[in-house]
Amino acid sequence: MKVYATKDIRNIVLLGHSSSGKTTLAETMLFEGGGITRRGTVQGQNTVSDHYEIEKDRGNSIFSSLLHVDWRGTKINIIDTPGYDDFVGEVISSLKVADTGVIVLNAQQGVEVGTELIWEYTEKFKTPVIFVVNQLDHEKANYEQTLEQAQARFGNKVIPMQYPLNAGDGFNTIVDVLKMVVYKFPADGGKPEKMDIPADEKAKAEEMHQQLVEAVAEYDDDLMEAFFEKGSLTEEELTKGMKLSMLNHQIFPLFCISAENNMGSGRVMGFLNDIAPAPADSPVMLDSGEELAPDSEGPALLFFYKTLSEPRLGEVSYFKVYSGTLNSGDELYNERSGAAERLSQINVISGKQRDKADTLKAGDIGAIVKLKETRSNDSLSVKGSGLKVEPIDYPSPRIRSSVSVADQKDLEKMMDGLRQLSKEDPTIIVEQSPELKQIILHAQGELHLNIIKYRLEKMYNLDIQYGKPRIPFRETITKSASESYRHKKQSGGSGQFGEVHMRVEPYTEGMSPPDGLTVRKTEEVELKWGGKLMFYWCIVGGSIDAKYQNAIIKGITNTMENGPMTGSYVRDVRVCVYDGKMHAVDSNDMAFQLASAQCFKSAFRECGPTILEPVYDIEVLTPDTVMGDIMGDLQTRNAMIMGMGAQGHHQLIKARVPLRDLYKYSSTLRALSQGRAKHTRKFADYQAVPRDVQEKLIAEYNREEVMA
Repeated sequence: MKVYATKDIRNIVLLGHSSSGKTTLAETMLFEGGGITRRGTVQGQNTVSDHYEIEKDRGNSIFSSLLHVDWRGTKINIIDTPGYDDFVGEVISSLKVADTGVIVLNAQQGVEVGTELIWEYTEKFKTPVIFVVNQLDHEKANYEQTLEQAQARFGNKVIPMQYPLNAGDGFNTIVDVLKMVVYKFPADGGKPEKMDIPADEKAKAEEMHQQLVEAVAEYDDDLMEAFFEKGSLTEEELTKGMKLSMLNHQIFPLFCISAENNMGSGRVMGFLNDIAPAPADSPVMLDSGEELAPDSEGPALLFFYKTLSEPRLGEVSYFKVYSGTLNSGDELYNERSGAAERLSQINVISGKQRDKADTLKAGDIGAIVKLKETRSNDSLSVKGSGLKVEPIDYPSPRIRSSVSVADQKDLEKMMDGLRQLSKEDPTIIVEQSPELKQIILHAQGELHLNIIKYRLEKMYNLDIQYGKPRIPFRETITKSASESYRHKKQSGGSGQFGEVHMRVEPYTEGMSPPDGLTVRKTEEVELKWGGKLMFYWCIVGGSIDAKYQNAIIKGITNTMENGPMTGSYVRDVRVCVYDGKMHAVDSNDMAFQLASAQCFKSAFRECGPTILEPVYDIEVLTPDTVMGDIMGDLQTRNAMIMGMGAQGHHQLIKARVPLRDLYKYSSTLRALSQGRAKHTRKFADYQAVPRDVQEKLIAEYNREEVMA
C-alpha cells in the first residue's frame, strides 16, 4: 500500500439527518476517485459503506463506515455516519478523528432536526465544516429555502460557493461563484462541461463572488489590506484565507450536488483536496490540557475511536495516528492500563475491504485486529511518553429498559454479549441493579434498543426480552419523632442486650444543631445511593459506651437499604442517639445493631414518611408543525414546562418530567413528529410523589410482600 505523507491526507466525516444522501455521496466520491468502477445504491443493497446485513435489510446506516480514495495524490479518508440520532455515539467518535465535517442537506427538507443536533457537536469539537445541498434533482428541491434556513440557523458565515441554475426535474447546471464558471453535466453525470456564466446571471454571480471575497478578507489583516488595494483577491490568497477562515469557524462554504446522478461531487472533492484543512492544521487536545500538532517525526501516538466485533474476524479496533510513524510490528503502551500492545498487522479500510499496510504516517486512519487490552477511547503511545488524547465525552442515555433472557441458563451468555456491545458502543450502559432486582439497559432510543436486541440474538443465539424497568424510588421523612427500643435475648449462657433512644428528623443542608441535646460527636455518612445520614452521638453520662457507636450506625444504615414503606432506599435523615442502656455481660455490637435498626424503623413510621421519585430535565427540539402535539403529550406525562423558545427555525421545549412517566417517550416522540423531533434528558432531582401515587405504591409493595 502507498504511504501518504501527513500533508497529503484529508480526513472527512459525512454528517446529516437520515435520508439526506450521505451513503450515496460516499459511493459517488469513491467512484469519482477511481476507488470503485461501478456505483452501488442503497436500494440495491450493494454500497461499499452499508455492508452489514442489518444495514442492507433496513436500508440505512447503523454503524460509521471508514472508506478511502486517492484524489490526485491525496488520500481522502471518508467516514460515513448514521443519520438517526439513536446512533449518536458513532457520529461523535467519527467527529473526534475527522479534520473536516461535510454536512449534507436534503434540498427537499432543508435544515432538519438531526442537522441541528449534529451542528452542536461540530461546535464542541471546533470541526471545520462545509455544507452540501444534495438532491437538487428532486422535483421538490428548493435551494433558496435550504440556503435561507442554513443561514438563519448557522449564521451568515454559511457562504454559498455555488448555486443551481435549474434545480428540480432536469437539474444539470451549477454556477460556481468561487471559480466564476458554469458546470453543465451530461445526463448520466460525471465530468461536466465548463462554460461561461450566462449574461443574465453575470451580475448575480459577480455579486456573490464579491461577497465571498469580502467574507474571506474580513478575518485576516493582510488579506483585507490586499482587498482594499486591488478590490479583489488572487486565487492563492482566496485559498489561504478560506482555509484559515474554516479552521477558525468563520466561514462555512456551501456547495450544490446531486449525489445520485453524480453531479457536483468531483468539485467538492477538489475543494477538500485544495482548501480543506490537513491533519497538521488541526492539533489534538491531550488529556493534560496541552495541544499536539500531528507530526510524522514525533513520538508515536494512536487514539482508538471505534471498536467492532465482526464474525469470523474478531474484534476490530479503528484508530487515528495523531503523532509519529506507525510501522507493522511496533510495540506501544496503553496509557489507561499500562499494558503493552504489539501492532502486528495494520489495515487500511474501505467498507468491508481490508488491505494490509506496513506503515501509516501521522494523520492517517487505520484498523487492527485482536488487541488484548485496548478499547474505544484508549490511547497507545511510546513507553514513558505519557501522551494521552483527551477522551470522548459521550452523551447520557435517553431510554431505559429491563432486559432478560427467555432461558435463565443463557443469562451469563447474555451478560457477556451486553458487555461486549457496551465495549464497542460507550453510549450503551448496562446496569445490574440489586435495588431494582433487574438488569437495566440504558440506550439512546427505541431503535438503538432494537439493534442491540438484533445483534444479541444473531451473534449469541439468544431469545432476548425487554420489559418495563422499575423506578428507583427513595424514602425520606417530613417531621421529627423520638423512639426507644430494647433488644433483649436470653437463651442460655451469655445473652444479648441493648437499648437505644433516638430522635429521627429530616436532614437538610445547613440546618441548625438539634435542640435540647448535647452533641458529643457528629458523623456524616454519604450514602452510596445518594443523600446523607447525619448521625449525632448525644450520650451524656455513659449510659451507652462509645464503642457501640459504629454498631448503632450500621444498624441504621442497614435499615435504610430497605425502607419501611416500599423497600426503597432511605435518604436525607438526621439521627440523634441521646440515651439508652447496656449490660456489662450481655451487651455487644450485634445487640446494639439490632436495637438501633428496630428503633429507627419505628421512629421512621412516625416521621411523616414520604416517597421520592427521580425527576429528569428534558429538552425537546421540534418543528413548529408538531409542537402542539408534543406539548399535549408532555402534559399527560405530568411534565412541568420550564421554558420554550426558538432555536434556529425549530422550537426548543424545556420541561421537568418524572422518570415513571418517561417510559418509551423516545418512541412516542418519534411517532408524533415522524422522526423530526429529538430529545435529551438529564437527571435533575428527587421529588415527592403525589399522595395518590404514594398510596398505590405502598399497596403494591404490601401485596408483593404477602405473595413472597
